Amino acid sequence: MPSGQEIQQYLTGVARLMLGRPDGLKLLDFSADGFWNSFFAIVVALPPLVVGWVGIANEVAGMMDVATRFSLLVRLFFADMGAWVLPLVMLAVAARPMGIADRFVHYVVASNWASALFAWLMLPPALLRLFLPQAMDATILLSLLLFLVTLVLSWQLTVAVIARGPAMGSAVFFAMLVASIATLFALQALLGLTF
Repeated sequence: MPSGQEIQQYLTGVARLMLGRPDGLKLLDFSADGFWNSFFAIVVALPPLVVGWVGIANEVAGMMDVATRFSLLVRLFFADMGAWVLPLVMLAVAARPMGIADRFVHYVVASNWASALFAWLMLPPALLRLFLPQAMDATILLSLLLFLVTLVLSWQLTVAVIARGPAMGSAVFFAMLVASIATLFALQALLGLTF
């Protein structure tokens, strides 16, 4: 498990990569331990994710009992975690044919820590949904704006990490975006989360 100082270093590294500064790679750990420790980013992302799940549960559950609401939260957890991890598994299979096998670990480590940062970036609309459910238009607008910002930052990070130029970086970015969205929708349907 990485220390608080290491987590801060990794988040700083991915923030630099998102701003188009490849020197952010020097702040990340690409060793075998660093690879597996990067999945600790899921724990770092859990607090804002839970806020979002509770907001959705409040909106959807209505007068459901506690057990049904908890079941909904568990299904939301599995859908989001699957959408986080399964596309990385798909990339592991496709990395060699794509010619980026040597950048796979770099991408996984950077994208894991970036995902934690994005979860915190998306906290304001989750809080709005939770505490001001009547302000749905503002929540949707803020969510959309922040989602677009995360797309741009994620693209810049991917281009910097893949280090094969904008064309290959863009190809990996779009492939992972499509894989993540398709996985999320498939898991939501499988888990009965189509609202």
